[in-house]
Amino acid sequence: MAIKIIILLAFFSVMVGVGLYCRKHATDVNSFVLGGRQVGPWLTAFAYGTSYFSAVIFVGYAGQFGWKFGVSSTWIGIGNAVIGSLLAWVVLGRRTRLMTQHFDSATMPEFFGARYDSRALRIVASLIVFVFLIPYTASLYNGLSRLFGMAFNIDYTVCIIIMAVLTGVYVIAGGYMATAINDFIQGIIMLVGIVAVVLAVLKSNGGFISSLDALARVTDDSASTTPGVFASFFGPDPVNLLAVILLTSLGTWGLPQMVQKFYSIKSEGSIKKGTVISTLFAVVVAGGCYFLGGFGRLFSTSELVAENGFDSIIPAMLSNLSPILIGVIVILVLSASMSTLSSLVMASSSTLTLDFIKDVFVKDMKDKHQLICIRALSVVFILISVIIAIIQYRSNVTFIAQLMGVSWGALAGAFLAPFLFGLYWKRTTKASAFVCFFFGSGIMLMNMLFRDLFPVMLRSPINCGVFAMLAGFIIVPVVSLLSKAPDKQLVDDAFACYDEKVLVPAKQSLSE
Repeated sequence: MAIKIIILLAFFSVMVGVGLYCRKHATDVNSFVLGGRQVGPWLTAFAYGTSYFSAVIFVGYAGQFGWKFGVSSTWIGIGNAVIGSLLAWVVLGRRTRLMTQHFDSATMPEFFGARYDSRALRIVASLIVFVFLIPYTASLYNGLSRLFGMAFNIDYTVCIIIMAVLTGVYVIAGGYMATAINDFIQGIIMLVGIVAVVLAVLKSNGGFISSLDALARVTDDSASTTPGVFASFFGPDPVNLLAVILLTSLGTWGLPQMVQKFYSIKSEGSIKKGTVISTLFAVVVAGGCYFLGGFGRLFSTSELVAENGFDSIIPAMLSNLSPILIGVIVILVLSASMSTLSSLVMASSSTLTLDFIKDVFVKDMKDKHQLICIRALSVVFILISVIIAIIQYRSNVTFIAQLMGVSWGALAGAFLAPFLFGLYWKRTTKASAFVCFFFGSGIMLMNMLFRDLFPVMLRSPINCGVFAMLAGFIIVPVVSLLSKAPDKQLVDDAFACYDEKVLVPAKQSLSE
């Protein structure tokens, strides 16, 4: 216990120390929200990766989908690396950085407002962000309860408050730069921790081959009657496996807390390096998490899962490890949660300040007052998420935990297509963005409230989220072609940022 507490205190001290150190870099809105657009490849890549993978992934999703799909759940991690990281950086990175700098936009709603010349679009987008990021944030705490109970035997409420306060201190003090530096430190912990955990868990069951052999002998007629299906290449349910891959991979392209990482990239070289670093990070962390979860059936029974839920699977796998390794795991999960929490806090508070309060109520708000407002709303955002998490825990209101999947689907369904088409296609109209906003967020709300009315295939929030997301790729071009074309001068001015001439070394481009 002493070792665990020492590790925990050291971790918290470093996080708060970084926040206080970075206060000098957070003197205005641009530096507080975007780090002055001078963040290098390592910090940006790790900030992207650590915001991507939280305790929800490590404890909740890895346990749940590992149980359902066996080792084939590793494909989810591979999809996260290839689609959610590699392709996201290649397709979105450079264009996002150029156009957002051209518009001087610091948030996704601010980008929508400038790109489509619509104040109403900006306000609606900011409300969608704020509404759907709060339950997403509250769900981050869920993965910590069982692990802290196993490691320290302390009350879940105390754990939530400690984590929220410490995250709030370094975010409010140091802004994006403190978040990015801490994300880098937390990312290193996550990389080392997940490798150690996977090796330790497999060793406890006789190694990889013995674990795979044991998993091949597991049967569950409710999932599949095929022998060895949980140790197979595509598992018992490849269709639903594909849906999970799409939502957790392609869905990140429409999440504001992820996309905003591209706003702050320093240079062309940073994009290239960041692409490689972010992809490798996702391979290890996401691939490791889902691979580990695939062996969950060797450590839990159907009765225990039915009684305690999917969140009990990963803690059951870890409960017999050494005290030092359990301490590392707790820091791993804390790192995953705090990094994502800080990213969500920054995205929500900056969006509400810059795109709603400033745009609707205080149009001539000075930079100093904007900064104060963002910091104050960060406190409010954290406080609301803590209250929701505690209510959910004490009253077992399960729909709040389920709302995490709804939140992800709603944000991706609303934003992905208008954002992507806005970067690449001049003919995209604000009418198409409005329709996509309301369809994506609306269908996910309907799915949460009236799930039984949906077709069987779409009753799952994950499948419905994928449907909303893919529907956007039809809605945006169709509505754009049917609605009035955008102002040509406005669009040409927006896309002119891609055609600006820059000097590069001959090794990067041959002279004619």
